[in-house]
Amino acid sequence: MTAADRTSEQASSPGSRVVRLGEQGPPSRSLWHEALRRLVRDRLTLIALSILMLMTLACVFAPPIIERELGVSAERTDIVNRYKPPGYKNNILGTDHLGRDQLVRLLYGGRVSLGVAYGASIMSITIGIIIGMLAGYYGGVVDSIVNWLISTLSSIPSIFLLILVSVAFTPSPVVLILLLGLLGWIGTCRLVRGEVLSLKEREFVVAAHAVGASTSRLLTHHFLPNVASLVIVSLTIDAGSLILVEAGLSYLGLGVRPPTPSWGNMLTSARMYFNTGPHLVIWPGIMIAVTVLCFFIAGDGLRDALDPRANQRV
Repeated sequence: MTAADRTSEQASSPGSRVVRLGEQGPPSRSLWHEALRRLVRDRLTLIALSILMLMTLACVFAPPIIERELGVSAERTDIVNRYKPPGYKNNILGTDHLGRDQLVRLLYGGRVSLGVAYGASIMSITIGIIIGMLAGYYGGVVDSIVNWLISTLSSIPSIFLLILVSVAFTPSPVVLILLLGLLGWIGTCRLVRGEVLSLKEREFVVAAHAVGASTSRLLTHHFLPNVASLVIVSLTIDAGSLILVEAGLSYLGLGVRPPTPSWGNMLTSARMYFNTGPHLVIWPGIMIAVTVLCFFIAGDGLRDALDPRANQRV
């Protein structure tokens, strides 16, 4: 059988498609299109992202509505009705040791805990991207200075710096965001620097250099899109870790201090009232556990979706 006969037979067989000269083949799909397609199929990651979105929206918008509709308050104390279990009158999740509504305080505390997680992670990711791209692109003296700075900060225990700052400043949510953001960029910087070091030897970067592309264009149009997948995954994982960091700092007395509620200081305060009000420990613990778990599941799912090698196997 000749080659022409085999081609004719393949074209006539069901399910086969031969691309002839001048005919366009199936359109190629970008990495982001493939990542979105894989993400839509990942139900566990979608559920985790949906829970995080609903939880964030509830913490931002629900407290005033609940206070108005149920007549409860996160600040008004009622010593007579303290330690009430969930379902008492209008207190859906019960009351705390001062008679304040536990549900509203949880939502207000979520504003602080999620705000610290989102704010500090975005700040640290931004600093890590900028410093990492500059170090990887310029190399030489700039890279040496950045490596020295990373080594110096890594050698100082973070808890030591946190204690110093907590003594010098009142650890409000804004101070905590700034502190955690300024201390948390090292890991992202290392990832971005390594990626830029490998990217700047690639053909498309060399071609951009040859046509006279400026440094700012190279950094924003060539390097940044290629490190975006690493940054997105790092952002979700860092946000989950910062929830635990805030709870740990509150346990040590270095976090946000009462009467401003956060999930960390609510859990820390409730351990003293576990015998009289066990629900005061359960609900902040559940919120922290569910939120951290959703962040980690979302980060793992995004990492799989944005992996080009995984996309090629599909």
